[in-house]
Amino acid sequence: MPRVWAEPQLARMVEALRHESFYVTGTWIDESSGIYVGWVARQNSFSEGMPLRNERDDVTLVFSGEDYREPDTARRLKERGHSCEEGGPSYLVHLYEEDPDFLKNLNGRFQGLLADRTLGTATLFNDRFGLQRIYYYEAEDAFYFSAEAKAILAVRPELRRTDPQSLGEYIACGCVLENRTLFSGIHALPPGSAWTFRGGVLEKKAAYFEPREWEEQELLDSEGYYQHLRDAFTNALPRYFDGSERIGVSLTGGLDTRIIMAWRKAPAGSLPCYTFGSMYRENQDVYLARRVAEICGQPYEVLTDDERALSRFPHYAERTLYLTDGCVDISRSVDLWNNEMARQIAPVRMVGTFGSEIIRKSVMFKAVLPSPEPFSPGMFAEVARAVESYRNLLRGNRTSLVAFTQPSAYHFGVLMLEQTQLTLRSPYLDNEIVRTVFRAPKIEQGEDVRMRLIQEGSPALARLRTDRGLGHYNPVAKALNRAYLEFTFKAEYAYDYGMPQWIAKIDHAFAPFHLERLWMGRHKLFHFRWWYRTVLANYVKEMLLDPRTLSRPYLERKGVEAIVHGHLKGNRNYTTEIHRLLSLELLHRLFLDVQI
Repeated sequence: MPRVWAEPQLARMVEALRHESFYVTGTWIDESSGIYVGWVARQNSFSEGMPLRNERDDVTLVFSGEDYREPDTARRLKERGHSCEEGGPSYLVHLYEEDPDFLKNLNGRFQGLLADRTLGTATLFNDRFGLQRIYYYEAEDAFYFSAEAKAILAVRPELRRTDPQSLGEYIACGCVLENRTLFSGIHALPPGSAWTFRGGVLEKKAAYFEPREWEEQELLDSEGYYQHLRDAFTNALPRYFDGSERIGVSLTGGLDTRIIMAWRKAPAGSLPCYTFGSMYRENQDVYLARRVAEICGQPYEVLTDDERALSRFPHYAERTLYLTDGCVDISRSVDLWNNEMARQIAPVRMVGTFGSEIIRKSVMFKAVLPSPEPFSPGMFAEVARAVESYRNLLRGNRTSLVAFTQPSAYHFGVLMLEQTQLTLRSPYLDNEIVRTVFRAPKIEQGEDVRMRLIQEGSPALARLRTDRGLGHYNPVAKALNRAYLEFTFKAEYAYDYGMPQWIAKIDHAFAPFHLERLWMGRHKLFHFRWWYRTVLANYVKEMLLDPRTLSRPYLERKGVEAIVHGHLKGNRNYTTEIHRLLSLELLHRLFLDVQI
């Protein structure tokens, strides 16, 4: 595009991504190559100092995310004559010059554009897990790309329309499958992509990594697998604590963050730890995380302010849908508030996310047919089609599903929301760890492996039970704890949002006794089934009974009204349906009904 026409569009796209005052922005333009690229980054983060250039100024890299390399990488490149700054990303552009497998050897979550004037090419790429998403739109006059769909919508308003198949998947699965998006015409780059442009024209859609490379590895026996996994984890972990920014550990009562603490062995008092607490009582995460921090000699605090978040729920709901382009539903809105609080402790949040998913090969999202009442026959047919698409996913390689499909489709939205406030780090998606998990023996041993890692790293932590009763402690106490904790967990799940309709009727008969008070806050943080009936009841009615909402072409007016009245009365449970309906309505108001 001519610069006079393209540069104003670039400015609008960059501005669409500037969500917080602590972001920095910039642009880089190579008009002769037809490249116009901009970026936003959190101040002082790894990818703040863009663009990166080599000494000859013929290679330019714009990189967003993090790369977890050996700490001496910059020093080694300096010895080879390159100018690299310590502790930053400047080494990346020089690695490209030195390493023919540059993209394949990147280790982390990232997205980027690499322009090589000598070759006359520009390469658009993302990480192999698809967690740093790149949206794109192939127009006749240009190729648009962005980390967030809203930036493309800002300059191509004709794309403000939904894709029916994607809506069906969103309603059934809570996410969109197969690299589609909610917006017709806008797609997501497949994980592990390297798309090459020459002279401003898309020349090749390629992948630098295919899952079969790891699927075809030779399997290990049980002992060999444990040794390989332990070595991969202990070698990788220090890299995730590297850097100049302060790191806080987001502890839970489970195994995944405990493995991190067992092997980190940080000096006493040097590693701030925290847990998100419940407004109702001290939950299992808080009780156990406090013990973990005490055993490790680290400072600890509980972050709890659900009442304030609930009082501002319309703000957080709208903000959540906007920041994620509708990739999560409003049930995740409290996550935004939690991460705002966490940022005050440390700008980097270490989490155990992906641990059980990768090691135990756990599928964390489901396809569920909702009540057909609020949806038109055509839309409900799309929802049913989405359930079948999900079942087809389950028929493939399970490790690839949890490593590559699940992160890019399902985990992406929550990560995107959290990373608007801070940097998320988890060692469990380290290349070597995931590669090793593909060599696991066929016999399921995920729990045994994780418990053994804790036992070997810290016997004291292994003796502390988990929130589900696991641990190396008295067998009788273990059996009793597990039975009790499983019962309270399932009871809270029911009172949270999983209550079957027939039990909802019985519960309604006992409403004066407030039985929910027995369970809420023991394990979970969010209790939307109860909140929608009480503190958020007016919001639900104002949003879902609004004539604008009831006029949406894929909704049935009487069905929506029946769901709202039934849930608020208390003799029916439509928590999941209300999540989706509220989220879809906000999607319309934030992205589709906007007049440009």
